[in-house]
Amino acid sequence: MALTREERETFLAEPHIAAIAVDAEAGRAPLTVPIWYGYEPGGDVWILTGLDSRKHRLIKAAGRFSLMVDRLEPTIRYVSVEGPVVETVPATVERLREIAARYLPAEKVDGYVDFAWKNHGDQVVLRMRPEHWVSSDLGSL
Repeated sequence: MALTREERETFLAEPHIAAIAVDAEAGRAPLTVPIWYGYEPGGDVWILTGLDSRKHRLIKAAGRFSLMVDRLEPTIRYVSVEGPVVETVPATVERLREIAARYLPAEKVDGYVDFAWKNHGDQVVLRMRPEHWVSSDLGSL
């Protein structure tokens, strides 16, 4: 059964690992890889990625991407959202700390942020405005 707007936005706001998908080069399937993301109900989805990464190059060329998040327990539920990139800005250490704190235990955040800031190269934050949603909770069948 499809989720209500409130249910899908609440679910997307939870810290799931997303699968991001974006159009690839001619003759290749879409790039689909796991990614951390941020979202607050009613807002834009944001991701942080390498400035020189293939993912960023493809998103820049396509102008849009999609994310899909799911769970298996207590019921099978998923939300997929797709839309245009509405902002690209350089990443800050504060934004890196925010996304790390969303996914890592508190005692691991500082170490990860220090390592990533020094070793991952230039990063950008991409904001996507959700336009199209697909969602379901298969436990209600």
